[in-house]
Amino acid sequence: MIAFPRTTVPVPEAVAALSARQLPDRVQAAVGQGAEAARLYAACRGGQYAEARQHLEARIRVANKVLAAHNPRLIIGWADLPNLPRS
Repeated sequence: MIAFPRTTVPVPEAVAALSARQLPDRVQAAVGQGAEAARLYAACRGGQYAEARQHLEARIRVANKVLAAHNPRLIIGWADLPNLPRS
């Protein structure tokens, strides 16, 4: 059997907005809070931001707990954090 590599398919904004409207309010809020925390986490670089990163990681964990209870594929992982060096 030959396994082909997975490729991501871009989702148009209108389709994403339509599917997001079907989510419960608490899940929509968790998606927004997790995305905001992930965006801010990527901006916190350097040693002076260690405490801020810990706070943002806690916010991401809280959002992921709600998202995983609804649908485990919605959680925010390291691959979703923009501009982070991968090690």
